[in-house]
Amino acid sequence: PLHNEEETAAAKCTQTCLGELLSISDLECSLCIRMFFEPVTTPCGHTFCKECLERCLDHRPNCPLCKQSLREYLKAGSYSPTVLLQDIMLATFPAQLAERRELHRAEMAELSNLTKNIPIFVCTISFPGIACPLHVFEPRYRLMIRRCQETGTRRFGMCIYENGKSFSDYGCMLEIRQIELLADGRSLVDTIGRRRFRVLRRGHRDGYNTADIEYLEDKKVAGEELQELQCLHESTYHLAQRFCEHGDFASRHILMQHGPLPEKEEDIQASADGPTWCWWLISILPLDPSYQLNLFSTTSLHARLTQLQRILAALLQQPP
Repeated sequence: PLHNEEETAAAKCTQTCLGELLSISDLECSLCIRMFFEPVTTPCGHTFCKECLERCLDHRPNCPLCKQSLREYLKAGSYSPTVLLQDIMLATFPAQLAERRELHRAEMAELSNLTKNIPIFVCTISFPGIACPLHVFEPRYRLMIRRCQETGTRRFGMCIYENGKSFSDYGCMLEIRQIELLADGRSLVDTIGRRRFRVLRRGHRDGYNTADIEYLEDKKVAGEELQELQCLHESTYHLAQRFCEHGDFASRHILMQHGPLPEKEEDIQASADGPTWCWWLISILPLDPSYQLNLFSTTSLHARLTQLQRILAALLQQPP
């Protein structure tokens, strides 16, 4: 017991001594002017919060303080924490460190919301169940993708640019399946479309667009209406099969890029977004983006199939 008391006294003495020698400002990141959170030290000997350094390296591969090149450091892609500094902070200012951690946790929780202030990537039109490969190089999107990873949501919204607005009123949630980080900080991101949404409010965060959204859902039908819908679904799928065997379509690059026509689904009303094969077809047909968006925003599967039937019939009448 005496031995333990001595250890406790020594620890208290260390804390008092360190506390007298150090002030909170000695443990502040020069970039965010807050207490270090996950401090990392660069090869040139400067220390920053991991997140602060990553954000600087999104823009240029140099130390924010001495401007020394950090290309090799960036290429290695692993930022190990400065353990001694973490221990010192824990020994001298445990309450402030706990507060700093709580602040970070609150920021992460806010970034995890999937209906309020969701990040929006303004680029292309994407569809439910359909792969959407992206090349991410702009600093704002590098930050956005990293946050989607760190919060664990692995999701963000995709919208196309629309004249007079920063982006369209409708978009698709994308889920990150895989990320290939390149040596210079760019990345190849493999995503797949999840749910459709309508934009309620637009906003900004740290350079990228955000939105408050509500998810779209196809109207369910029953009885005679459902029977009619099933017949329409069968005949449209048959047309889609014919179109895919059509001489014109045999353009190999479409099949290589998008794969074959997806199988028919047993229950055509099982998904809030309707059958995936419809979205596959809309993504490969030579349609104007504004027309694609029109098909995208309808919550009637009947209306979507009717339009597709018209388009396919017209395309199949053209000589191959």
